[in-house]
Formats: sequence, C-alpha cells, structure tokens
Amino acid sequence: MTDVSHCVSGTADLSFEKALERLEGIVSRLESGQAPLEESITLYEEGAVLKAHCEARLKEAQLRVEKIVVGTDGQAKGTAPADFG
Repeated sequence: MTDVSHCVSGTADLSFEKALERLEGIVSRLESGQAPLEESITLYEEGAVLKAHCEARLKEAQLRVEKIVVGTDGQAKGTAPADFG
C-alpha cells in the first residue's frame, strides 16, 4: 500500500474550501479513467484523507453553531467556545 503520510501532514492546515476543491479534483481525475493504476491508488488514498478532514471541519462548525447562546428575545448573544480536545 502507498504511504500517504505526505497527504496527512499537509492536510491539517487546509481550509474546508481548499480541501473540498482538491477532493473534487481528485474525483474528476479518478472518474476520467485516465490515471494509471498506481496514481489512482495514491489519489484514492489522498481523497480518503481529504474526506476525513472535510468531515472533521464540518463537525467542528456544527459544534460551534450548537454553542450559540440565544437570549430570551430570540437573538444570538454570542458563542461559547466548543471544547474539541
């Protein structure tokens, strides 16, 4: 199996949008059928890492939204920091 540690190290700093853009590029490349087998495997592994990264970013965003404190008047008063650790 191909080592994907190079994918993991650079992924942590990617924004959700950049990771999704890269993932979409990988999907397009794989769907085209033009990538050789070894490249396809590497792309698939990188895509799996990016998918997990995007899911984690979405979960973080969901937790932040859930932490919004709503006042009695129905207006958001601020957010409480989510504990991700």
